Amino acid sequence: MLKLLNLLQKIAIRFIKSCFTIFAKIILRMIDLDYLAFLENILTENRKERFLEVLKNRTNHFTIAIEDVFQLHNTSAVMRSCEVFGIQELNVIEEKFGKRIDKEIAMGAQKWVDVNRFNAVQDCIDTLKGKGYQIIATTPHNDSCLIHEFDISKKSALFFGTERDGLSQEIIDQADGYLKIPMVGFTESLNISVSAAIIIQDITNRLRLSDINWQLSEEEILEKRLLWAKNTIKDIQRIEERYYANSIKK
Repeated sequence: MLKLLNLLQKIAIRFIKSCFTIFAKIILRMIDLDYLAFLENILTENRKERFLEVLKNRTNHFTIAIEDVFQLHNTSAVMRSCEVFGIQELNVIEEKFGKRIDKEIAMGAQKWVDVNRFNAVQDCIDTLKGKGYQIIATTPHNDSCLIHEFDISKKSALFFGTERDGLSQEIIDQADGYLKIPMVGFTESLNISVSAAIIIQDITNRLRLSDINWQLSEEEILEKRLLWAKNTIKDIQRIEERYYANSIKK
């Protein structure tokens, strides 16, 4: 009898904890929605409509990863291509060269693209595989698939290396597939920013014409609306502090 009571007590505690967690998430979501509404009241109608229009074409079905690109403008140009063609996340491996984004080349793209930074190749690969992505190495060598033959139905993380060295063997060995741009000249490689733009444009265009469920989820759209509003509004820190101070008083 005592064992049964202890078991029932444990079940009851787990149930209460589970209910509390769900309730806490609901409350947090409500606060986020209130804050989003507060911030969007500051924005113009044109700006809010533009956010929704752009978000309709955003995707996490594909993500881009670049490895140790030592030329700053190339990283920024790849980010710009991600933004222009609707890729929401860019993964930057900075194992050898710590970098910042060149704002002049990115032309504001850093406000609208999520950048995930990694200090090691393996951390990046493990993280992306954990999110359900297959690892695709872009390389003119091996038995690489041509871009127009690439299967767009699977969630894919496309890795790009430098023009000079390409991708590391660590990535090549762990790749689930290989991808290349068809070329008919003497030159075997393109600048990373050029090759990334060509591939991203091709696969995202085909993706939008497909019946694959590639759009952001409702929750992801809400998160981006909130983040983009914060990135747009000047003096956001002061406004945010005032909002939460007033919320506590209420």
